[in-house]
Amino acid sequence: MSTTASMSDATTTTPSTTSAAAQAKAAGKTLLKVSGLRVGYGGIQAVKGVDFEVREGELVSLIGSNGAGKTTTMKAITGTLPAGAGDIEFLGRSIKGRGAWDLVGEGLVMVPEGRGVFTRMTITENLQIGAYIRNDKAEIAADMERVFVTFPRLRERKDQLAGTMSGGEQQMLAMGRALMARPKVLLLDEPTMGLSPIMCDKIFEVVQAVSTQGVTILLVEQNANRALQLADRGYVMESGLITMDGDAKALLRDPRVRAAYLGE
Repeated sequence: MSTTASMSDATTTTPSTTSAAAQAKAAGKTLLKVSGLRVGYGGIQAVKGVDFEVREGELVSLIGSNGAGKTTTMKAITGTLPAGAGDIEFLGRSIKGRGAWDLVGEGLVMVPEGRGVFTRMTITENLQIGAYIRNDKAEIAADMERVFVTFPRLRERKDQLAGTMSGGEQQMLAMGRALMARPKVLLLDEPTMGLSPIMCDKIFEVVQAVSTQGVTILLVEQNANRALQLADRGYVMESGLITMDGDAKALLRDPRVRAAYLGE
């Protein structure tokens, strides 16, 4: 585990034990790479030069306190907020300055903070919109069935208006809609924010299930404990900088992470 300008202002390298599966992922192809990214708005430098990568098949967690710059980073990656210095590469090519409408077609899909479902449309219609860039009707139908298997509650209420669902159900719908686009990398921005503990547990179960299906995931989450339990690797973000990174389970055991984010 490498540490860059860590919480204790020390640079250390902590050995960690990784499984064969984790080692295979570590050797995998880099799908998303962020280099020296800086993002500012309203006179504030929110992201101050961050570097990280997500490899094929990984679940990578980006953790940090509120205001650390996590959501700003996600918005810059997807082109919903202009990036300043640095670069963002997806599938080996720079996507800096590209719009989200283009990136979805290439397989970079984000479930934004706040879910953003179409409230006056049914669950089925929301899912269909997730596949709007596709014309393979048989495969779309098959993917719809897979979403219903992953989220049984959506099947039960497939004709219900999305705006009448609970926050947790809307989060499931937003994730299902994103999966309908067949993402190569799925970005999840604070999927449990504002949800009850029971629904948070359900969302984390679903994130793990989606990852197990082979979907590459970048997860931004304030619940550091659960995020690192799920992840293969993790990055800690503080005040616009990546301050720690490495094997997720090693980060979970690190006393600095436990003191800062787990209240120990």
